[in-house]
Amino acid sequence: MTSYVRDRKATLRSRLLAERRAVSPEDRAVEAAALAAHVAALDVRPDQTVCAFLPVGSEPGDASWLDGLRCRVLLPIVTGESPLDWAVHTGPAGLVPAAFRLMEPSGPRLGPSAIAGASLVLVPALAVSLDGVRLGKGQGHYDRSLPLVKAPLVAVVRDCEVLEEVPAEPHDVRMNGVLTPSAGLRWL
Repeated sequence: MTSYVRDRKATLRSRLLAERRAVSPEDRAVEAAALAAHVAALDVRPDQTVCAFLPVGSEPGDASWLDGLRCRVLLPIVTGESPLDWAVHTGPAGLVPAAFRLMEPSGPRLGPSAIAGASLVLVPALAVSLDGVRLGKGQGHYDRSLPLVKAPLVAVVRDCEVLEEVPAEPHDVRMNGVLTPSAGLRWL
């Protein structure tokens, strides 16, 4: 059963990544502006913490959405097979190149448990199902980190990446919501 699910996930990942590569730069810019507006409209107070991410490659969005979060923002730091580490985002000048073509905060690391203090977690995804199953890129970085979270988990995807079904494994942590360029935030 598990190898069957893994194979289905791999096939779906390949298809979705190919579709993402086909999105034009103009469409990406429109999506990024829409996502930035939706993020700015989130009900987040200045005394709260949001764990977010910097989109890379063909992921929807861009760094501008972080400006709309008027609170403490933590960004992930990939540490190999461990859960993600986290550091405070202080702006573009505080970012350094890292593994997987990522940009990471250069400030002090807060440890993997920092995600537990978040009021909201924006999670990168290739797809999410209507019942909250998230498909990531397959490295397991978020799978090892999300079990620490009590706050709402929101997958960030394109509108066409909200699917009826996504193959699920026992370790998959379900999303509570999805953020898309056209629909904004929808709770699942």
